[in-house]
Formats: sequence, structure tokens, C-alpha cells
Amino acid sequence: MNAATPLIMLVGRVLMAIIFIVAGLGKIGGLEGTQGYMEMMGVPGVLIYPTIALEVLGGLAILVGFQTRIAAFLLAGFTLLSGLLFHFDLSNQAEMTSLMKNLAIAGGFLFLVAHGPGKLSLDGRKN
Repeated sequence: MNAATPLIMLVGRVLMAIIFIVAGLGKIGGLEGTQGYMEMMGVPGVLIYPTIALEVLGGLAILVGFQTRIAAFLLAGFTLLSGLLFHFDLSNQAEMTSLMKNLAIAGGFLFLVAHGPGKLSLDGRKN
């Protein structure tokens, strides 16, 4: 491990967390529209509330490195599931690109599950 590794891991966590924090907060402002889209895709609209909580709280946990392995595991599963539910359309290149993005993000979260958040995190302060 070189001296830059902790900083690189912090930047990686920040970049992964931003999409979920912003998406979760955005869903609050467009609650009815997001619920309608979920229902149109066959997902119960009431799941918007745990979705927002997972995106915002999980994103914040990844950002600061708190309970990182648990948050990363949950977000990896959520990202895979949402990709399959909302973006799996073999006839639509844009949707398949979105699915691949979800797969890549889930892969990044699995790296966090395996390796932890690094020294520049709340979890890293315990060691």
C-alpha cells in the first residue's frame, strides 16, 4: 500500500456516494412522479420510502465510512435489483447502458465489502 492509497479510497467512496445521496434527495422532491414510475414498472409505490432511506442513509454511510461493509452490501444488492427491474431491456441500447452502469457500481460496492473503506473513514479510525 502506498501513501496515496487512503486518499484514493476516500475519493472513490465520495464518488460512489454522491449518486445515491443526490438520487435519494431528488426522489423526495418528485415523490409522486417516482411512485408512479415505480408502479408502472410493476414495483409497489410504497417502496419509495425505504428506497429514499437506503439511498440517502446508505450514501451518507459510504461517504463518511460508517458501517461501510454493511452499507456497501445493501447498496450493491439494491443497485443490482434496480438495474434488473428498471433497465433490463435488450432492445434498448440506452437501457442496457444504464444496466451496465448499475453492474459496475455494484462491483465497486463489492470491493468496499471485501476491502473496507480505508483509513480515512469512521470505520478506519477503529483500527
